[in-house]
Amino acid sequence: MEAKATLNYTRISPRKVGLVLDLIRNKPVDLAAAILENTPKAACEDLQKLLKSAVSNAEQNHQMDKSSLYVSKCYVTPGPILKRIRAKDHGRAHRILKRTSHITICVAEKE
Repeated sequence: MEAKATLNYTRISPRKVGLVLDLIRNKPVDLAAAILENTPKAACEDLQKLLKSAVSNAEQNHQMDKSSLYVSKCYVTPGPILKRIRAKDHGRAHRILKRTSHITICVAEKE
């Protein structure tokens, strides 16, 4: 049994989020929260809220014990890309890709 929380259409690149998710995968929830608190990456703020939501879902919906929870799965998939134009020299235009992410964190109880 596992509880999950998802965050869709986040305006941050999936590559940047994936770096932080690799740090917390298969870690106990309290250790994962501490890692997110002390890591200076842009994705950490959103991931802290998402982890807190997943833990809350586990406690409320599945009656799991918070002290025995760990991050069983966490992954990021790319969302839609916002395409913008940047003016360049000689009347040219370059495309700017503003990437979005769908992030999922699953927590489960240790056996």
